[in-house]
Amino acid sequence: MSDKDTTEEQQDAAVAVEETPAVDAPMERGEAGRRRLHEMWVAGTEERADVRHFTDEGAQELLGDEGPDVLAIQRGTVVEDDYEFDDSVDAEERQIINMGPQHPSTHGVLRLQIELEGETVRRVKPIIGYLHTGMEKTGETLTWLQGPTNVTRMDYLSPFHNELAFSLAVEKLLGVDIPERGQVIRILMTELNRVSSHLLWIATQGMDIGAISMMIYGWRERELVLDFFEKVTGLRMNHNYIRPGGVAADLPDGWEDDIEMLLRKVPEGVAEYREILDENPIFLDRTYGVGVITPAECRAYGVTGPAARASGIDFDLRKAFPYSGIDKYEFEVPLGKHGDVLDRYHVRIAEIDQSLGIVRQILETMPAGDYRTADRKVTPPPRKRIDESMEALIHHFKIFTSGFQVPAGEAWQSVESPRGELGVYVVSAGGARPWRVHVRGPSFAHVQALPVAMTDSLIADAVATLASLDPVLGDVDR
Repeated sequence: MSDKDTTEEQQDAAVAVEETPAVDAPMERGEAGRRRLHEMWVAGTEERADVRHFTDEGAQELLGDEGPDVLAIQRGTVVEDDYEFDDSVDAEERQIINMGPQHPSTHGVLRLQIELEGETVRRVKPIIGYLHTGMEKTGETLTWLQGPTNVTRMDYLSPFHNELAFSLAVEKLLGVDIPERGQVIRILMTELNRVSSHLLWIATQGMDIGAISMMIYGWRERELVLDFFEKVTGLRMNHNYIRPGGVAADLPDGWEDDIEMLLRKVPEGVAEYREILDENPIFLDRTYGVGVITPAECRAYGVTGPAARASGIDFDLRKAFPYSGIDKYEFEVPLGKHGDVLDRYHVRIAEIDQSLGIVRQILETMPAGDYRTADRKVTPPPRKRIDESMEALIHHFKIFTSGFQVPAGEAWQSVESPRGELGVYVVSAGGARPWRVHVRGPSFAHVQALPVAMTDSLIADAVATLASLDPVLGDVDR
């Protein structure tokens, strides 16, 4: 065979490989490419026919023809590496390893017991309980007004959503109406919280996959959002700001300028993230076709939020069951098609844009008025009145020491948190404290679905898959 014939064969093989779905066009991938197969070649055995030419003597040299197909091979952007298994392998060839609970990429004290066959994951068993917060039981010992102080620490990356879900459930039992300004402030803070949570996810996901710079860039814009939170609530996290009856305080003077700055700076930062990652061949190869969860699997395991929407499930509580007037604002629900790590990235990037669009609408239409209910059985008196009236001082003291009475009954309220459906179920026996508090945390369902996403994939993809589901262990160990 002549050198010319060899070169032509190599080019033909390159074209055949290139016909697989392109990783730099994630939205064009076909349904057949949902899960890819990886093939592990064992030294000393015969290689696959379609790759044999690339390991022949001289095949690693730069080829004379530098067309797009050949360059794609030389740059390593044509890769097939996911999902192949052989059940005939002897059990003695498998081993069990532990990942976590002290591991920087488990995003908390999560332990994964992983059964490996070579480099392929055969079985995954999530083991939880290391955080052992007991927050649901703790909530039954606190007054209704103290409740947000407790639940805000469950999902500590989206504390406003925890406070909102709890407060809305309590307000259902109280039967109180929240002034429009108070509701709009709640939407403003929770949508900004969605942005800050997604920014942190992009930063840590990039770092976990190897894009170390993303940790610095993602943190940069998130700091701007947290600075605004601190200006409004006094704290960067765990705010206790959204409370039954409204919010703790009105927005500070000059808040409009702060929002204008965020609406300018955050999109600029997101544009830089996309420039770094969207066409990065390493990032694409580490995310494309990795950690796939099908729509049926999402429904079976209770996966919600961006992880479910990345699989094509069109469900968002802000659209399906609106709360706090969120239905007054125009926004779209971004969807993926393939349910892999790459689609989860694209969905969250798009959700940042949509949330900032809601914030823009709030900036332009913020109503005047009170920020909390006028029901004095629930709302403490204004701070200034405490210095002027003994009755106001007693009223303030009783609310913050004994709490207010909530009629007997039960209520459920769910909101769309950055991770998915966050629900709070409360039962009142008619006293100042809950008789029962239960939280439906989205991270719990996502950890439950890890075996579906990780089994029969490479161990090298375990971190990318785990991080893409964005679990928060405070949301799991309640």
